[in-house]
Amino acid sequence: MATREATWNYRDRHHERFARTYFRSFGDCVVSSIGLGTYLGDPTDAADEAYHEAIVEAIESGVNVVDTAINYRCQRSERVVGAAIEDADADREAVMVATKGGFVPFDGDRPDDPGQYVREEYLDTGIVDADDLVHGQHCIAPDYIDDQVDRSLENLGLDTIDCYYVHNPETQLEERSRDEVYDQLEATFERLEKRVAAGDVRHYGVASWESFRVPEADDSYLSLPEIVRRARAAADAAGREATGFRAVQLPFNVFMADAFTVESHEGAEGPQSALWFANDAGLDVFTSASIMQGRLAAEIPGEVEAKLDGETRAQRAINFARSAPGVTASLVGMGTPTHVAENVDAGTFEPLGASAFDAVFE
Repeated sequence: MATREATWNYRDRHHERFARTYFRSFGDCVVSSIGLGTYLGDPTDAADEAYHEAIVEAIESGVNVVDTAINYRCQRSERVVGAAIEDADADREAVMVATKGGFVPFDGDRPDDPGQYVREEYLDTGIVDADDLVHGQHCIAPDYIDDQVDRSLENLGLDTIDCYYVHNPETQLEERSRDEVYDQLEATFERLEKRVAAGDVRHYGVASWESFRVPEADDSYLSLPEIVRRARAAADAAGREATGFRAVQLPFNVFMADAFTVESHEGAEGPQSALWFANDAGLDVFTSASIMQGRLAAEIPGEVEAKLDGETRAQRAINFARSAPGVTASLVGMGTPTHVAENVDAGTFEPLGASAFDAVFE
């Protein structure tokens, strides 16, 4: 797992080429505020080769946050992440690895009959109860997540996952009440607390697409304060003094700024946005969709772009995401080596200061 000593050594090796605040705290470690995402791409050998080269280059260039999920590219993304970390000129303990479980993954490629695959691999084996499966593809029940942690550890070739996310729990709201989803999250958090105690997982959290950045009345809404309360209750039930719940992942960029503007989470002094609540609660935030799968490389509102530093539009978009309160790292898809240097070099420019960032929304 990532360690304080190794990540600080990594920071000392790379920090001189980057601007101030490029490296940020994550627990007792320090991590790059630009992370590598592995969502996009087809489940092919050619895509694996491109990812491998890109991940190695990124790690050797100053990026020590790598994010994946077991369902990305039919488990291929996890496997190539593990191989690239082993091959890169950096200690494994210097790299913070995050993955996710929730969507039922295929294995290597998409089967001709996905329903049959899910039935034979997960339902008939008892890993998943049919009542816990939404749309035949999503489950966050404790036994299932336990199984997925084991598979991810094997895919990644790691002894410990640095941050394990429950993936898009709002998907369960399509068939369950909000209270039922909270109850299931608490049960799964208790299982994850036990995996933390066993050393298989260092920290855990929730990765969400919609639930934390929509108004409370929205069908996809989940309360971040309630999730934190459930994590604390899970830690108590597992006999742990402090919860391992540490991070949230959510989309944030110039066009998807709801996590900063929508105040739907009850803080100590009233409603707060997800970013401000996480900041005040001491949670780390990892932003996804930082350049909207390339869209922001072509278009940023002129009045916003004028405030941002960077040689290219993609760099300016990354620096916008890195500027938000509470953000530990902004994830950028780097499925090929082509854009690694450009994306990493965004970190050589200063992000917006707090007042400048606030002024964007005035």
